[in-house]
Amino acid sequence: MSLFDWAQWQRTKGAVKLHLLLDHAGYLPSFAVVTTGKTHDLRVARRLEFEPGTVRVLDRGYIDDQWLVELRRRQAYFVTRRKENAVYEVVQRRVAPQRSTVVADEVIFFPSQAEAQKEYFFRRLEIDDPEQGRLVFLTNHHKLGATAAAVYKDRRQVELFFQALQQNLRMKTFVGTSGNAVHTQVRTALIAMLLLGYVQLRAKFGGSLSNLAALPRRQ
Repeated sequence: MSLFDWAQWQRTKGAVKLHLLLDHAGYLPSFAVVTTGKTHDLRVARRLEFEPGTVRVLDRGYIDDQWLVELRRRQAYFVTRRKENAVYEVVQRRVAPQRSTVVADEVIFFPSQAEAQKEYFFRRLEIDDPEQGRLVFLTNHHKLGATAAAVYKDRRQVELFFQALQQNLRMKTFVGTSGNAVHTQVRTALIAMLLLGYVQLRAKFGGSLSNLAALPRRQ
């Protein structure tokens, strides 16, 4: 905090948070906002506009019953992991397909929903994953089955993107301590990632992104 006094987080530590929307096509960012560490993920997510028919993969930090209802109203789909202590009511128990990894398929709603919102139902899927065991997913997509697990696993691409951002573009340290300096460095790194992704696509580069990022430094 002595260096980054504007980056409010803890009493003795400062932090910045990069809120990122990663596009499935190419795994490149389509939306990014830099805030202080105290800013809740959901506060930024509520500002986003999602096109109808698109699917969002969310971690548990984005779970809020009223916001999920709003996504359902906008006809934007999502897949997420439900909290273990979640309170819900079952409307219908659907029959799982034979020879499927789906153990339970229930249509539910949340008691916290307003009476006018009770028509917006969700699905609670229990899937027997061969690697991780029994997993519970929440979605508003009424046709997804066992593929919900595969959709959620793709969320790991977000972690891989952040790893690439830190390793290839030297984002482990900051060249300045002011808010403007940190914001500029983060956004410059994101622009560089977009340019590298574009070059990789246009040149049909078969190597890894780290090798591509190292090429300019070798010249």
